[in-house]
Amino acid sequence: MIDLLPQWARDGLGDDVLFWLAYLTNGKHLAWYASVQFTLFAAVAGAAVALVMGLLGALLRNSRYLPVRLIGAGYTNMTRGVPDVLFFIFFPLAFEQTIEWFLSRSVCSAEEIATATLWPPCAAANLHFNTFEYLVLASVSLGLVYGAFTANVIYGAMHSVLPGQIEAARAFGMSESQVSWRVRIRQMWIYALPGLSNVWMLLIKATSLLSLVQITDIVRWANSLGSPNFLPTAGLVHPDWRWRYYLVLLGFYILLTFVSEKGFAALRRRAGRGMISAEG
Repeated sequence: MIDLLPQWARDGLGDDVLFWLAYLTNGKHLAWYASVQFTLFAAVAGAAVALVMGLLGALLRNSRYLPVRLIGAGYTNMTRGVPDVLFFIFFPLAFEQTIEWFLSRSVCSAEEIATATLWPPCAAANLHFNTFEYLVLASVSLGLVYGAFTANVIYGAMHSVLPGQIEAARAFGMSESQVSWRVRIRQMWIYALPGLSNVWMLLIKATSLLSLVQITDIVRWANSLGSPNFLPTAGLVHPDWRWRYYLVLLGFYILLTFVSEKGFAALRRRAGRGMISAEG
């Protein structure tokens, strides 16, 4: 980037500014800035999965059949008690090894399976996921965990819809599925959005775990760039600067939180148009 500046601009900026400009625009820092896309993708894709799982879990809990209600309650209550980091590591690893197990049954010989001391039992069954595939698995993991929180929020919001609306729908001859989809779900968003906003914030914070599944995200880059940097030709380039890079991450997440709050406030205003409050 420095080479693109005209000579008069370089002279005006001075050596110190040019040094920092060159340092902050080198290849590694540009890769750090580009890794923001992994965090945003995981947050958006994870939120989409969480919303689908939340709707499904809430509908299961509202079912008239006891076994179905128990399944919904089990997913909602048990999954919320699992630590994020444990589920985040378990699901991608379990998925990968499950696929390798099925592959090993078709591409590995019986002798290789019987005598194997490592996993997978043969090289042909060894999967090599790229960054995108790990990112998809990480997003699904986030969606499954926070889908349980979302289901709890949506379940409560569904029961906040005015009883008169439900009774009127049934009086018009709607079935229970029609009441759920056309009345409960359509009107519950104004009650669900504050809780969904909190779930979204938790999900954003959980994206800092992406480095645990071999994704070189903004947290991993910050730790790498901030660590004491030695070069054989230059010696110590800089000491431990990790706190400075983590401070940048702090600002990034605060900015993301601020934008999210503004977005949810706009959604609440839109969802509240024409709604009849409990007091009205």
